Parts: sequence; C-alpha cells; structure tokens
Amino acid sequence: MTETVSRDAIVQRVEQWLEPGRFKDYCPNGLQVEGRDQVAHVVTGVTASQAFIDAALDAGADLLLVHHGYFWKGEDQRVGGMKKRRLQSLLKADVNLLAYHLPLDEHPELGNNRQLADVLGITEAAPLKSDSGLVWIGELPEALSPEQFAGHLEKRLARRPLHVGEGPAQIKRVAWCTGAAQGFIDQALAAGADAYLSGEISEPTVHTARECGIHYYSAGHHATERYGVQAVGERLASELGIKHTFIDIDNPV
Repeated sequence: MTETVSRDAIVQRVEQWLEPGRFKDYCPNGLQVEGRDQVAHVVTGVTASQAFIDAALDAGADLLLVHHGYFWKGEDQRVGGMKKRRLQSLLKADVNLLAYHLPLDEHPELGNNRQLADVLGITEAAPLKSDSGLVWIGELPEALSPEQFAGHLEKRLARRPLHVGEGPAQIKRVAWCTGAAQGFIDQALAAGADAYLSGEISEPTVHTARECGIHYYSAGHHATERYGVQAVGERLASELGIKHTFIDIDNPV
C-alpha cells in the first residue's frame, strides 16, 4: 500500500542527501513552488516544462522533482507568458515543485555523473577533483574504437552522439560531465583521457578536440541528465513507501 508523507519530510530527506547549502548555484535549490502538505506520489523528470507538468498532473502527482526548475539567474523576474502558464498549472493543482541543479550533478551516489557511469558501464568511476564531483573519470571494461564507443552511447542513451576530434585509435579512459559542460574538456585533457563526454557542444570545443588529440562526444544535455532524478525518486519510494514515476519528455538537445 502506498504511504502518504508530509512534503516537508520529503524535502528534509532529499536535502540530507544532496546538501544544497554547499553550492553556489544558478538557481534556488529545493522547494520552488509550494503545493499540498501531504504527498503520496512523486513524479520525476529532467525539466519542469509545460509538457512535463501536464503529464505529471495527468499521472496524479502530488510533488514534481526535477533537475531543471525555475528562477534562473539573469532571467526576467516578471511572471508572464510561459512562466505564468507553468506556475498557474502547478498552483491551480496545488502541486509541489522541487528542483536541484548542481547538487544533483555532483552527488557521489545519486548524482547525474555517478548514475551516467552506471548506465554506460564505466568502471573505477570517480571525480577528477576531491572537492568537486562535476567532472568524473573512469575506464571502459574493454577498449573500443571511436565508432564503437559512439555506438555504445547510442545504444545506452537512445540517441546518436555527435563525435568530433582526432584522438587515440582505441578509447579506454573516459572523462565526462553531464549537461552543458563542454568547457571542461581541458580538465579531461589534463587527466589524460582518451575521450571526453558531455551533453552539449560549442564552436571552440571542435577545435580543442581536433588540435589537442582527444575524442569529444556530445551525447545530449537531456539524454545525459535523465538518471539522477530517477535515483532520488527511487530512493524516496524505497525509504518512505511513496509512489514514484519517472516521465521522460524527449528533448533532442
């Protein structure tokens, strides 16, 4: 039987795990939109888009937990247009929105980087820096050609990555950071990685990969960040007895 627990108990439990107070982030982490007090069904997703909100409400959500929420630094603070419609949907339904950005990237067990390593079967996965879990490094169980590694990514992430660069003939040592983290390619180079994997790509990334001898794979911002929220949702369900559903709203970026 599905349990019902308080919203505050869920927030407290997640923040014990993710420790958002340690981060200087681009958005507020935690409860972004307050809804009903009692929660029986948590729905997780990557981004709190209108399509995700609509699907979550149709599924009977009491609380939405996402990686990309609202109120980003530099955005227009006025409530109108798209922002109004999204907030109106949540407030009218009295549904909570909980969002964690960098804390969900970095967490050593539940984070996007750790979870992506598990999805891809990367072994000996660990952060490059002891004080930050944003860039990770590990090894493939067996060396793959650049084309084979692209195929492996496509199979596991359900999208074909963009591959640039002229690195080693065989890829064994891989560095990665989920999302829009192409700028960390220099850290991957310094660590001696054969390949660097992230979500997005920018114009300078191509030249760095070509001129510095490393393979770069842009595997999708959304595609690389599906997994942290699922891990948090599953742990909440396991420890608190509530229902958890992950809803994937596809995004080609």
